[in-house]
Amino acid sequence: MPGMWWVLGTVVLVAFGAAYLGWTSARVDRLHHRAAAAGRALDAHLLRRAAAAAVLAEERGYATELYAAARLALDAEPSEREAAENDLTRQLRRTALRLDDPPAAAVVAASRRLALARQVHTDLVRDALFARNRRIVRLFRMSRRHDRPGYFDIDDPTLAVQPDVPVR
Repeated sequence: MPGMWWVLGTVVLVAFGAAYLGWTSARVDRLHHRAAAAGRALDAHLLRRAAAAAVLAEERGYATELYAAARLALDAEPSEREAAENDLTRQLRRTALRLDDPPAAAVVAASRRLALARQVHTDLVRDALFARNRRIVRLFRMSRRHDRPGYFDIDDPTLAVQPDVPVR
């Protein structure tokens, strides 16, 4: 009967190893799916901010540079997207924004949501890349079904708002 314990111990060890590999593989898949979903959400927030900036520029009439930057951000190819978004952020920072102006308030709100979406995306990409770089994941090629996630590197999109000064 002493040989039976070796067999039982080996079966238990193999079962725990298989369970760990399954759990690790599921975690890698889940992190990649979450990073992809965060990328789609970030893209949606980028489009909302650019559309709100275009509306603001159209309503002000004189903000042709802001309108051009918003249109470029809306129409940018994926390879040009970061530069277009950074240009839009610079144009928005040059624009006087007051919360009592509805189009300006919409741009500020969209920028705040964009900042949050960017942070979530960055965190999830970091976690997915960390999981991909683990030795066991590389050894068993658990991330081969997923594209390598990438950061979206733009300036901080939060905007300064002019304080409400009562008109005399």
